[in-house]
Amino acid sequence: MATAQLWCACSQIHRPLPHRETTTVATFHRHHHHTTKDNQNKRTSPLLLTKRSPKLRMSFVDQQSPPKPTVNDDDMKRLVDFLYEDLPHLFDEQGIDKTAYDERVKFRDPITKHDTVSGYLFNISMLKLLFQPDFQLHWVKQTGPYEITTRWTMVMKFMLLPWKPELVFTGTSVMGINPDTMKFCSHIDYWDSIKNNDYLSFEGLLDVLKQLRIYKTPELETPKYQILKRTATYEVRKYEPFIVVETDGDKLAGSSGFNAVAGYIFGKNSTEEKIPMTTPVFTQAFDAETSQVSIQIVLPSEKDLSSLPAPNQEAIKLRKVDGGIAAVSKFSGKPIEDTVREKDKALWSDLVRDGLKPKTGCLLARYNDPGRTWTFIMRNEVLIWLEEFTLE
Repeated sequence: MATAQLWCACSQIHRPLPHRETTTVATFHRHHHHTTKDNQNKRTSPLLLTKRSPKLRMSFVDQQSPPKPTVNDDDMKRLVDFLYEDLPHLFDEQGIDKTAYDERVKFRDPITKHDTVSGYLFNISMLKLLFQPDFQLHWVKQTGPYEITTRWTMVMKFMLLPWKPELVFTGTSVMGINPDTMKFCSHIDYWDSIKNNDYLSFEGLLDVLKQLRIYKTPELETPKYQILKRTATYEVRKYEPFIVVETDGDKLAGSSGFNAVAGYIFGKNSTEEKIPMTTPVFTQAFDAETSQVSIQIVLPSEKDLSSLPAPNQEAIKLRKVDGGIAAVSKFSGKPIEDTVREKDKALWSDLVRDGLKPKTGCLLARYNDPGRTWTFIMRNEVLIWLEEFTLE
């Protein structure tokens, strides 16, 4: 039953969160009254979808239909502005403006479909009930004569399971415009994490199910980041700056130096201040041969370098990490050296394959106390900083 509810709920995991000046549907439609009046007796024509999904295009478009009315640039800009204003209300009490959609709106994602606006709104309600959705909009733009595309990130917790797994989806939504009504008549979602985005894609279902596994993440502060993209094998994250206390380590999966940096936050510092513990513990290799390794504990975000006590030992340093864009691969189990090196090599290979530019070196993030956590639920991550990244 829970799985069936999850399939239903996941159809709206990707609606974005925008901000811009208000453009109401009523105002928009008054502006277009003179355009739509001459066309009101014509046959309504669905959107010509992009070339990304020929099967969907064939099912939604009558290729023998007569020529469609022209939608000018000002019309499209007003619809783009409307989406920036309307979509933040997707999960709040106000809700989205359903009058912006044709009654027969075609929604598709890899595991769900609806053909009416009422079904579309039902899915939103189910998502609010079963999850704690958090979504962000990256951009909205016109991508065709009758088409607007949005790029988004959606993060949510499945509340029905005791461990409340976090599901992450990123991708694009292609929204079709009916030129006769100037309303949205279709909404097709494409996930970054799979290749087959057709409805009832086995790959899509498997992508949902594999995210239900247990990872134990302590309820401690972590460095703040935003997930920009999630592929089948890694996430791309944008990290905010953070401060670490560090000293020399011996190897990526080693623990040499940990007691020294832990001693700093437990009060072995110039003012004997005890500083709250955070997660994860980082070990960083600064070169491909791991000849220089640092072990690090992240300090609370409320701290800055000027307010922190000085270390008692010369070998312990405080350093501000500037943040930036990192690719991250998550795995469970005990992070032994060979495993970590294999994960680093695989991630590096995936990044090069995808045309990204990884920086030299990597980090291992360990979130759990190895003496108090079952190995199969441990959360470990390998991070590689990127030279540059453009979200397309």
